[in-house]
Amino acid sequence: MAIIDELKLLANSMQAKNLQRFLKTGKGEYGEGDVSLGIKVPQIRSIVRKYWKETNLKVAEELLHSKYHEMRMCALLILVERYKKIASEREKIFRIYIASAKYINNWDLVDLTAPQIVGGYLADKPKTILYQFAKSKNLWERRIAILTTFNYIYQGESQETIKIARILLHDPHDLIHKAVGWMLREVGKRVDEKILTNFLDKRYKEMPRTMLRYAIEKLSEKKRKYYLSK
Repeated sequence: MAIIDELKLLANSMQAKNLQRFLKTGKGEYGEGDVSLGIKVPQIRSIVRKYWKETNLKVAEELLHSKYHEMRMCALLILVERYKKIASEREKIFRIYIASAKYINNWDLVDLTAPQIVGGYLADKPKTILYQFAKSKNLWERRIAILTTFNYIYQGESQETIKIARILLHDPHDLIHKAVGWMLREVGKRVDEKILTNFLDKRYKEMPRTMLRYAIEKLSEKKRKYYLSK
């Protein structure tokens, strides 16, 4: 397959080692067992631009099941492009994404795709799957749940973000603390700071420190000191 051959030609073993450390692929780490080819994101995007039209959904789904991190990223970015430009495929792309969640198994894969595909598809539909994912034992499904709401934040809506943030408030994983804090920060920045401070006033004492720090990052120095000092 031409797209696979071209990706393999870009492989860089030294870069792969660095990327695997960055994505925490060692034993006991959140990305344990993931295998990298050592391809940079701009290079992957270049491949996506070249091949997204000719890569049908069946091929993209096969690529998404690859053992290589960059091939999964390439597949996901192709799905994003086809989702944006081929309206008739949107439902199928969403269903492929949800069914393949176990392959979307690192923060970069989630963050680059969940808002566009899951957020886009569910924009005018019930959000039941997000609440199922928010309560999942799978770390990446929980991250998909909160990152999906970035789509709605961009539209000026915060309801889903706040609801899912409440569910994830006591999540044990640092990657979820960062994601929830980030989305709360974006609510304050892009929707209404009062919605953020209302959430903080009720819950800042029980929020994980990392989540709180991310959430208050764009507040005034006085407000940041207030929340941190308590």
